[in-house]
Amino acid sequence: MISRLDLRGSSPATLGPRGLRDVLPRAEYDVADALEAVRPICAAVRDRGAAALREYGERFDGVVPPHLRVPAEVLQAALDALDPDVRSALEESILRARRVHAEQMPQEHTTRVVDGGTVGHRWIPVTRVGLYVPGGLAVYPSSVVMNVVPAQEAGVESLAVASPPQRDNTGVFAGYPHPTVLGACALLGVDEVYAVGGAQAVAMFAYGVRDDAGDADDTGDGGAAEASDDGAGARPDLCAPVDLVTGPGNVYVASAKRLLRGVVGIDAEAGPTEIAILADDTADPAHLAADLVSQAEHDPLAASVLVTDSAGLAERVEAALERQVRATKHHERVVAALSGRQSAIVLVDDLEAGRAVVDAYGAEHLEIQTANAPELARRIRNAGAIFVGPYSPVSLGDYAAGSNHVLPTSGTAAFSSGLSVYAFLRGVQVIEYSQEALAEIGPRIVALSHAEDLPGHGDAILARTQPGAGA
Repeated sequence: MISRLDLRGSSPATLGPRGLRDVLPRAEYDVADALEAVRPICAAVRDRGAAALREYGERFDGVVPPHLRVPAEVLQAALDALDPDVRSALEESILRARRVHAEQMPQEHTTRVVDGGTVGHRWIPVTRVGLYVPGGLAVYPSSVVMNVVPAQEAGVESLAVASPPQRDNTGVFAGYPHPTVLGACALLGVDEVYAVGGAQAVAMFAYGVRDDAGDADDTGDGGAAEASDDGAGARPDLCAPVDLVTGPGNVYVASAKRLLRGVVGIDAEAGPTEIAILADDTADPAHLAADLVSQAEHDPLAASVLVTDSAGLAERVEAALERQVRATKHHERVVAALSGRQSAIVLVDDLEAGRAVVDAYGAEHLEIQTANAPELARRIRNAGAIFVGPYSPVSLGDYAAGSNHVLPTSGTAAFSSGLSVYAFLRGVQVIEYSQEALAEIGPRIVALSHAEDLPGHGDAILARTQPGAGA
């Protein structure tokens, strides 16, 4: 079911990081290939607004929402309908996420460079964000928590959530996102929610969309229905443009983010989910198999990778997988993921070689299940999140560890981070010098401005320190 890759006898130092990346399993997933598919979608949303959103809802999701913006009474109905156990679990997940993300907030500071001269550093949240919650093969109220909580803790003033409409919904929820997703939004106090999915949701957030069918008037408040400045009688905004789009999604969502980056800020171009596990002979094969299956059930392209120095453990995990996969609910999806080119059991000579392999892989989720797990974890450089020891599985982080599950994929953990309050903050420098402090450094600035052949820069200093010097 799952293939083996034998790297024993191959020195990671000889192969190097690039060589290791070339031989390690990875899904066939090319954001660039999807760009041409999403380009006309984004252009249509930009040019035709709400009409295009409805057309794409019918085309891709099989349903036209009654309203693109989910009415307040539907959000309340979803909150009222939440299963008590699910509501309790969401409330605890929110509480733990708030604790962690509140502690992430950086402190402002001011440095006295010289007498009369200071440089401060302020952290200012973006004004408005669009948060995307997927709705394909699974239901993701947890992604509502992971997107909304850090934005709220960062102090973002205006939050909007988009999630695909579900054609199987019935009753008051017909044509809207999954009611559990809507309930999670209501639980977090988010009242601006759109029944829009895919690339078109990213375009809606980037360009904004004018109302053409009374949607903005039916929401119960005017949070998104901001008056246009085009003059009397102009249509209000159904969805005002945002400054930043965050959240995971499929290849088309990732491609739209790439296409519209610059029009709007983005967090990352998330690819298929992935788990890597570094384990030795002390690990429980049933635990490892369960964790590999848990990731594989996300998507046929999901990657499940085990790196071990124990051939015996590899065999025991393979046997455990056979038993667990037969019993799992999403059997076909799991089999497709585990048998795909993106999943494998990788054999290495020792744990040091294994550490080099997982560092080169740069997993979204990395579990360390070895005798010296804490020590090994401290030496890992590239991972979205590191789960240390047998009782810290990825599933814990997906729901209720307090960490964030929106993480870098496809090896991008080598240069990017998971979602946190930092994604919603901008660092702004504040410079304040007195006349005396400017006069003291002035000659050096003038010298540098002439060295760069930009004498006007120096003249701006002289106008303050030697009035009339250039007159």
